[in-house]
Order: sequence, then C-alpha cells, then structure tokens
Amino acid sequence: MKKYVSFILIALVSSVFTLAGYQLLNKDKTAVKSKIFEPNNSNDSTRNFLRQVNYDNYDAATNKIMPDFRDVVKKTKNAVVHVRNTRYVQQYQPYYFGYREGPVYKQEGTGSGVIISPDGYIVTNNHVIKDASELEVTLDNKQTYKAELIGTDPNSDIALIKINANDLPYLTFGDSDAVALGQWVLAIGNPYNLGTTVTAGIVSAKGRDLKGNKRIDNFIQTDAVVNPGNSGGALVDTNGNLIGINTMIFSMNGSYIGYSFAIPSNIVRKIADDILEFGSIQKGVLGIKAAELNGDIAKKLHINQTEGVYIYDIENNTGADKAGLEVGDIIIRINNIKVSTMADLLGYLKTKRPGDQIEVTIIRNGKTKTFKIQLSKNNAAYLKSLGLSVKNVNKDILQRYGVQNGVFIDRVNNRLLYQNGIKPGYLITRINGQDVYSVDDITSMIDNMNHKRYTIEIVSPDGRTEKYIFQ
Repeated sequence: MKKYVSFILIALVSSVFTLAGYQLLNKDKTAVKSKIFEPNNSNDSTRNFLRQVNYDNYDAATNKIMPDFRDVVKKTKNAVVHVRNTRYVQQYQPYYFGYREGPVYKQEGTGSGVIISPDGYIVTNNHVIKDASELEVTLDNKQTYKAELIGTDPNSDIALIKINANDLPYLTFGDSDAVALGQWVLAIGNPYNLGTTVTAGIVSAKGRDLKGNKRIDNFIQTDAVVNPGNSGGALVDTNGNLIGINTMIFSMNGSYIGYSFAIPSNIVRKIADDILEFGSIQKGVLGIKAAELNGDIAKKLHINQTEGVYIYDIENNTGADKAGLEVGDIIIRINNIKVSTMADLLGYLKTKRPGDQIEVTIIRNGKTKTFKIQLSKNNAAYLKSLGLSVKNVNKDILQRYGVQNGVFIDRVNNRLLYQNGIKPGYLITRINGQDVYSVDDITSMIDNMNHKRYTIEIVSPDGRTEKYIFQ
C-alpha cells in the first residue's frame, strides 16, 4: 500500500512541475509576442509602421518584421503608364554655298508617366516628351491611346499630357514637405513598354541641388533603383500617395549606382494646376538676392549662424521690401518649414504663386523675427543663352517706346551683341514671331525652342525696330 501511495505522490509532484513549466514557457512566448507586435514604449511612427506592414512577414530567425508592399503596389501600379515619343527629323545637307533638304528620319524615345485624374491627365518629365511629333500612352492593361501635349515647364522638367479616356485609375498627391529621411518609398515605372516595374528604398536626402546653378527643383533623393525608361514614373509612400516624379539618376556609367532623384509632389501639383488654370507657370518671388550660408561664409561675414539663407540685396517694391526685410537678415524658416539651404527656400517658393502670403522667420542681430510677406510676380530674369538680363516694364514705358508689349534689357553680358549696338535700355518685343509680354514669357520661349535658330525683334529707345538672328 505504501508503495502505491509513493507512486501516486511522485506522479502528483511531477504533474505539478510539468504544469508549472508549461505555464512558464507559455508566459515567455506571450512576452516575446507582445514585444514584437505590441511595443510598450513605441512612438507614433513605429505604430504606423506596424499597421502598414503584413504581420505574416515576421521573421523568427532575425526577430524582425519584414515590410510587405503588396497592397501598395496593387493600389498604385495601374496609374503608372508607358509614354512613347515619336519625332520626325529632317536633315540638311551642304549644297554649294547653302543647304538642301535631306531625308526624314524617325526617332523614338520612351519613358513613364503618372495618371493624376480619372479623365486622363498625365504627368511626366519634359525630357520624355521634348520635341515630340507624336505621343502615345500605353496603360498597364496594354490599352494604347494617342496623347495631347497640354503644357510644359522645362525649368522643373515637368510636362502635362492628356489622353481621351474616362474612369481611369489615378494617384492622389501626397505632401512632399512631410516626407522624412529614412521612410520607405516605392519607385514605380513602365519602361520600354515591358509593363509595371517596382523597386523599394528609403528617402536618402531632401533638397538636393544637382545643377549647381540654384535653379532648384529641390529633389528628393532615394536609394530605390531607377534606370532609363523609368523617367516620369511615380515615387509613392507606403499609403500609395504620390510624393514625387522620378526624374534622374546620378551615375558614372549610365546605369543605377545607388542615387535616384524625384521632383517633389508639391512642386508637380502646382505646375500642373498652373498649366491647367493659366496656361503658363506662375512664379511667386520674395524679391531678394541671397546666398546659402556655410562655415566659410559665416566666418567671412563674422556671424555664428552656419545654416540658412543670407540676404545681401532687396529689390524695390517687392513683398520683401514692403514687409521690412533688410540686408543682413538670415532666413531660417518659411511657413514653419526649416530653411537650411537655398534649395529649401527656392524649392518651397516653387509651390507658391504671386499674391500668396507666407510667413518668413529670420535672424537679425541675434534675435528671431517673423514677417508676413505677400509674394510678388517675377519681374526679372537672366537669359544665359543670350547673355542678357531683362525686366518687366509698365505701360508708361511701353507707350514711350511706341509698342504694346516687350521686356526691358537691363544688362548686356554678350560682347558681340554689345558691339552691334544692343545696350541696356532696348526692349525685346518678339521671338520667332511670338509677342513677348513678360520675363516669364521670354524665359519659357527660349527654353522651349525646338531648333537652334531663332529671330528676336528689338526696339531701341528712339523707337527703331531691329531684328537679330541667333543660331
């Protein structure tokens, strides 16, 4: 009997230890699961990330959640299209002391585009459709349409085209100002009519100036793979919002090596709206001349601030002048957006129009001040290809010259033009038979020239009209 009691006691004790061990193991597993899926000390961005990925992608070996972009791709891929540019070029052959017409050649180029409305408006790069004789768009479902060019902005490398279709899938614009370094992004294109291609990466940098001449598009830099044919495609966030148009890569060999660049969506949206509403780009300017600060410039200026934009000149009767900005002020914020570089400032201004009111925060004599400024219309421009600085003029000056339209030549840096009698004080009235009314007109005309030869009509201060041919 004692023997049976001993066995029973041993069995009971073993059961108790087994049950306790099982509960302890389950408790540890529950703790691990809670640590992965319900972080106790995570911030909002972590929670958002956990909601956006697929929980089935948990990798037990690395104890990490792997991102899953399948839903984003399904939501966005049908709105990215293939764009084919056909151009017919006629060559001219030397013939005695002149030229005669040669054969006509057909040239084709391809790229991508993004549908931004259900009735067929598509955004792409200007370099994708430049000099096109015909444009053709192929949707993700292989349906093909002829496309019409609505308008372009060569300075930002953005073009708006349209196909005759309705109820199309399209992407909604996101806020590119809210894009953060390190966030996941997808680059979606339709190169060479192969169909949709998708690559993933992170935002590597913002406010990139690739040209070095301060005509800034404020590029978003990513490490998502982009190659020729993807130009004009979409850069989207993990919610499927359009945050940029993929435009170029930095490469030593012509292929992707880790740097791709997109035009921010806020700039793209403003350009598309301007083309649709006004037919041309509306540029709002502060009315300042400024330089980007760094350590060397700060030392020369004897200031401590090494980030921001230093104002060294202010144009009369502009928004900056009327609001009270002064030479020596350092711009550090604009509408609560941090300004560290010229790219930050000019990139943000490209999203605004004349008449828009903004808040500019500056440092003056070590103190921070904020001004409300109404943006002015662009009244001056430098035509690099001609070596001329031009300004808008009022009706009184036009009447004095006896003309209805024109822009004022303010400075001549072209020695050949100067030697031929073109000096400050002349008016440019027409280019290739088109009337010039503003500096924006003349800048756009010269940027959009499809050939190297063009004719400019100029009126002298004494009312004499002269024609000059450039080639």
